[in-house]
Amino acid sequence: MESDIDNGTAPVPNKWEILKFFGDIPRKTKKRVSMVRFNKPGNLLACLESGNTVEFFDVLDESESRRKAKKRIKRKEKKTVKGKAETAENGNPNVEVQESSEFLVTVSDVFQSQAQLLKTIKKTICSISFCPITQKGARPTLALSLSDSSLRMYLIGDMSKPSAAIELQGHRSDVRSVTLSSDNTLLMSTSSDAVKIWNPSTGSCLRTIASDYGLCAIFAPGNKYAIVGTKKGKLEIVDVLSGTCLDTVEAHGGSVQSIVATPDGFVTGSADKDVKFWEYQTTQKPDQAVKHLTVSPVRNLKMNDDVVAVAVSPEGKHIAVALMDCTMKVFFLDSLKFFLTLYGHKLPVLCMDISSDGDLIVSGSGDKNIKIWGLDFGDCHKSLFAHDDNVEAVKFVKNTHYFFTAGRDRKVKYWDADKFELLLTLEGHHSAVLCLALSNRGDFLLTGSNDRSIRRWDRTEEPFFIEEEREKRLEELLEYGMENDSEKHLSKEEVPEEGAVALTGKKTEETVTAADSIMEALDMAEEERKRIAQNEEEKSKGRVADFRPNILMLGLSPSDYVLKSVSSVHTNDLEQALLALPFSDCLRILSCCKDWVALRDKVELVGRIVTILLPIHHNQLTSTVSARPIVTLLKDILHARVKECKDTIGFNLAAMDHLKQLMAAKSDAPFRDAKRKLLEIRTQYSQKAEAGRRTKDEKRKKKKQKKIDDGHVWS
Repeated sequence: MESDIDNGTAPVPNKWEILKFFGDIPRKTKKRVSMVRFNKPGNLLACLESGNTVEFFDVLDESESRRKAKKRIKRKEKKTVKGKAETAENGNPNVEVQESSEFLVTVSDVFQSQAQLLKTIKKTICSISFCPITQKGARPTLALSLSDSSLRMYLIGDMSKPSAAIELQGHRSDVRSVTLSSDNTLLMSTSSDAVKIWNPSTGSCLRTIASDYGLCAIFAPGNKYAIVGTKKGKLEIVDVLSGTCLDTVEAHGGSVQSIVATPDGFVTGSADKDVKFWEYQTTQKPDQAVKHLTVSPVRNLKMNDDVVAVAVSPEGKHIAVALMDCTMKVFFLDSLKFFLTLYGHKLPVLCMDISSDGDLIVSGSGDKNIKIWGLDFGDCHKSLFAHDDNVEAVKFVKNTHYFFTAGRDRKVKYWDADKFELLLTLEGHHSAVLCLALSNRGDFLLTGSNDRSIRRWDRTEEPFFIEEEREKRLEELLEYGMENDSEKHLSKEEVPEEGAVALTGKKTEETVTAADSIMEALDMAEEERKRIAQNEEEKSKGRVADFRPNILMLGLSPSDYVLKSVSSVHTNDLEQALLALPFSDCLRILSCCKDWVALRDKVELVGRIVTILLPIHHNQLTSTVSARPIVTLLKDILHARVKECKDTIGFNLAAMDHLKQLMAAKSDAPFRDAKRKLLEIRTQYSQKAEAGRRTKDEKRKKKKQKKIDDGHVWS
């Protein structure tokens, strides 16, 4: 071994070989494994499979795994002996079966699958983890993080029910509807598995009631009971005080999409093409001592398509029904006589509301638009692009023509229905806003979202100005559009590499404003040139015409006016401003450059303009016949003018250097420098002489003191 090491022939282990393949663990299911976890002692392995299943494996120690491997080998040897005997009986004595004499521990000897699997119902397991602290002799605990944002703990060996759970007050799924009580003291929200009663002032959850998938809900008069419309077409009657579901009524054959209160009951609209009118009743079951609320249908309005939303005017005159065919039909509430058909949306209307005075109805659709209609003649007053995605909810402020909209673009917007303008945009949700509720006085707003949260928005006394909000939105849109344009038109070949030269700056509001001012100046100068040419033509014909220049040009010629506009652009914004100009305007600027280059102080500006525009529009300039004379003239003039300016600057620099030398020769500056150096040398010599004198005095004193000491007796 030592000789091998000395000769350098010993195998050198690879430093990167950290993990070695041991084998595959057979599992009971074939689902993909998304996470594995060992407990702290390392004797238990949990495998989280995609979905809602956790499989467990016992990890045997070395002695147990070796014992299991020996048993496996013994069984294999028995089978081998039995096979040899059967082969000899069949008359093939020459066939030999090789016996396995090797003793090797495999994966199946170390990992032993448990019989019990952990499964969750209706909930997806996001992650798992073992409890790091386990008491001696106690069973290990596994924690599950579920898709409904809850935590559950299970004891290994008894996984029929969780040993502990941690849950927050909020919903575990999308908030589909929010409803305020008549006095604004209670808030009811519905989701896929529960109805919750909240205190809107403190935000505390007062009741949680298990229910089916609730899509809409209202409070009954008195706020003691609530009606919930479910996805299965049922109406659930909920007791708010006790937090229990009293009764379930089979209402529709499809999902209940909308519930709206009426003066004598409420109305429901469903996907089964029915609009049903209900009234409240009280009943007492034989096994109950107290009467409770129930509902019964009174009338039925059959529609020709699925009902998406229903709205009733506050004075109880009209009822509007939104259908899946993108139309809205208006009926008289008392007689159910047809009144109007409102059509114009390209996609189905998802929500609508009627103002307090019954004059206006606002509809929000899947085409991202809202439409404001008049209920007197059914005319569309205005169509507005409201959100970047579906408009999910709309609600009027009581006794006003202001209204709120909520969309899937995570925004809530505040509108004026009379002036047809957006007032405010409220942002805060992290996902689509599905529903909203407004207080009676309009002092606060509640929104429910796809992010499983409910947010409250309070009206403040701080004033806001519509012009400022409009300018802020325009700036955001401008910046957003600029970013999109730059990303859209910048191909991979145009992206500069690291260290390469690219365009300085980026398109901003200032550069766009500068480009607009240059284009406006070019148009005004072009019009002035036409007026001047027309005046000269009239003079040549003998007509006396008094020419009056445009006062907006401040008495400047057309070329000078354009030069003034270009010179006013900031140096850092000039390049991006010229990039924003169309080719026709660039040609006009180049034609003006031959006049500007005659001005000595504008040669640098003309050089910058030409060096920016020529490379950008090279292909168009070479293919445009009218541009060739301009480019040729600039080539002849600009080179000479730049050389002239360069010679002038060089001459001036040389003259300044010569003047500096003359001033230095005439002044006594060199003599003053020599005098200063002489004084420094004298000071150094005087300091050295003083130091030598002090040294001599000290030596003399020491000798004198030594003679005195030698004359004493003790010496």
